Formats: sequence, structure tokens, C-alpha cells
Amino acid sequence: MEETYRKATPDDVEGIAAHWAEGWHDAHAQIVPDALIAQRAPDSFLPRVAAHLPGCWIAESDGRLAGFFMLEGPEIYQFYVARAARGTGLAARMMARAEALLAEAGVRDAWLACSVGNRRAAAFYEKAGWRNAGETEIEVEIAGGGMALTVWRFEKRLA
Repeated sequence: MEETYRKATPDDVEGIAAHWAEGWHDAHAQIVPDALIAQRAPDSFLPRVAAHLPGCWIAESDGRLAGFFMLEGPEIYQFYVARAARGTGLAARMMARAEALLAEAGVRDAWLACSVGNRRAAAFYEKAGWRNAGETEIEVEIAGGGMALTVWRFEKRLA
């Protein structure tokens, strides 16, 4: 699979939101509190994508959205591979791209949050050289505010 990367634009918001909703529910429906699942209706992802668009990058393959990631300061805030692109090696290439962009921005110590229990993602992060620094509580976005959620914090020193 050969892909290209580019900054997301307002024209990409709906496609990113659809992929994010699908990927989020695939990964989290069995491991996060019901109260958070209730906040993650498919249309709830649209305003979140729009709010984080300046730090959003997409991977395209054959002109189609294959994955995306969002960078916020030293954090890889979101990282999703489209269902059809899973198992192709895209995730590793996307992670390398995200890390390179962070390093180019002067980030030396990067981090990301992974829902406790998301073993598939945790295994991928560890394979990519990220270290699980343990559990921490973060505030996740919900309509009208935030909700506390315990996550695994992964950290990596960038070259």
C-alpha cells in the first residue's frame, strides 16, 4: 500500500469524523464507561474534528482516506487507521510520519493516551518504541465539557 500524507482541510471533516467514529467504537465500545459511549454518537465527532483540524493529518491511498492522526503540542492526540487499511503496515508508517512531524516541531518528549484495556493499540505502540508509563487520569471531550477517564500514558523520546 502506497500512501500520501497531507494536512486535513475543512473538506475532509466529514470523512475523518466517519472514520473516527467507526474506529473509536471498534476499539472502545467494550472497555470504556457506558456514560462515555453515550456521548460518542457518530455526529458527535464532527465538531471534534473541526476543533482539532489545525493539527490533523490524513493518509490517503488511491485517493481515499486510509487513516488520520492529530497532533496537539507534544501529544499524538488521536491516531486511527481505516478498517480497510488495517494489517497493511500503514499504522507503522503513519506513526513514523507523526513522530517526524513532532520532532520537526521541536518536540523531544512525546506522549499519547491509550484507553486502559485497548490491548491491540497498546501492543502497537510498544512495538513502535513507545513506553507505557502507567495509568493516569485525563479529561476527555464530551458535549458541553469533559469527563474524567483513566488511560495508559505512553511516552517516547524522539530523536
